[in-house]
Amino acid sequence: MFRSLLLTGALAAVALGTSCARQTLSGEAANTMAAKPGAAAAASTASPQAPLQDSTAEKMLVFQRTIGGWPKAVGNEKVDYKHPLTAADRTRTLADKGRNDATIDNNATSREILYLAQAYQKTNNPTYRQGAEAGIRFLLKMQYANGGFPQYYPDFSNYRHQITYNDNAMVRVLELLRSVARQKAPFVGLAADLPAQAQTAVEKGTDCILKTQYVRQGVPTAWCAQYDEKTLRPAKARAFELASLSGDESVEIVRFLMGIDNPSAEVKKAIESAVVWFEKVKISGYTVKEIAAPQEKSGRDRVMVPEAGAAVWARFYELDTDRPIYVGRDSQVHYQLSEIENERRAGYLYLGTWPEKLLTKDYPAWQKRVSTGGRG
Repeated sequence: MFRSLLLTGALAAVALGTSCARQTLSGEAANTMAAKPGAAAAASTASPQAPLQDSTAEKMLVFQRTIGGWPKAVGNEKVDYKHPLTAADRTRTLADKGRNDATIDNNATSREILYLAQAYQKTNNPTYRQGAEAGIRFLLKMQYANGGFPQYYPDFSNYRHQITYNDNAMVRVLELLRSVARQKAPFVGLAADLPAQAQTAVEKGTDCILKTQYVRQGVPTAWCAQYDEKTLRPAKARAFELASLSGDESVEIVRFLMGIDNPSAEVKKAIESAVVWFEKVKISGYTVKEIAAPQEKSGRDRVMVPEAGAAVWARFYELDTDRPIYVGRDSQVHYQLSEIENERRAGYLYLGTWPEKLLTKDYPAWQKRVSTGGRG
């Protein structure tokens, strides 16, 4: 999952890549497009010239798998569209189109769909629209009947078949599909059947989110990072990712729910219950600091220290006790960060401030909108 090395950040960050599209246009065409909206479409129909191209979008099409999705890495090498693609690289990558390594982990597939849709709006190049549409259809195809999304499709080996909230994989997909359903830029001018299908997928995904909120003694709490796709019970993934409540992924799940127009009583309850849980499990009076540790192989360490007015949340909480847990590669539960190996302690975020902005800004703003009859 390579959380600390996400390939280009969240969906909003991909939107900034539009400057790459402008750089590949001819000087005259680029100036015209910048000065006059819609000029790309007019230019493409005014002469028989080849469609305008975006160098990053072209690379994305090369890496797109036959099934419609994208890999996050090929072997041990992460996909990086900033790197040049030689003729030999292109030939080799195209020969791999049939591989079953398409995934939604680490923003893969979502970032390519968004970028291709943006590139289509800027260049009117139909191959970019077709690439984005194929990616969207891949997402629709991989969704389980119960609304959940696996981490990979069609590769279901190891934990890849589990419903995956980890690293916000499923929520990121649902946010994208919601934009498609609402025909929100840049998802305009796509195949006419996609908005309705995307809306159905979002509704199913929302239902899955509501059903997987962990309920303890009748009280809804938060969400786990992975779930069994058949039983909808919390599941283990990697050795250090035991079935547990997440102080990280639960935040983006709540934000997704708050983006629902005219939320139902069930959605409101899910949001409000999660907020109560976040407040309950907050670790007040502490912060996490990174320090030099020359005695360690990593050369650094992370320690939890007292700090007045500070607060942090654990990445993992025990399902039935809400105690923060810290688990190393031996899968043994510890209750102190200092008790696990340095490699994990320094290389994985077990503590953070993920819910802070949600609690102080996003949730109060949502409450105000809902109380005044505004959209969620």
